[in-house]
Amino acid sequence: MSAFAEFEQEKQQIDAILAQGYTIAAIQENLDGALLHFIQASSHAERTQLQILTADARKYVTTLLFARQTQLAPG
Repeated sequence: MSAFAEFEQEKQQIDAILAQGYTIAAIQENLDGALLHFIQASSHAERTQLQILTADARKYVTTLLFARQTQLAPG
């Protein structure tokens, strides 16, 4: 599988989890990539995890977090 195809697959998985109402709660970097921890925004009880391997997917997640912080920032 090409690097772009791997990234696209991970991006789709991230987007699918976010579309289900989850938010990113934590990121654990490791030697294999990063482990994303998601929490259900409405109930805070449901949790899920996703292991991402590609650098582009990690950059994508960082972009999502910065965008969220920008939207939440006052002013």
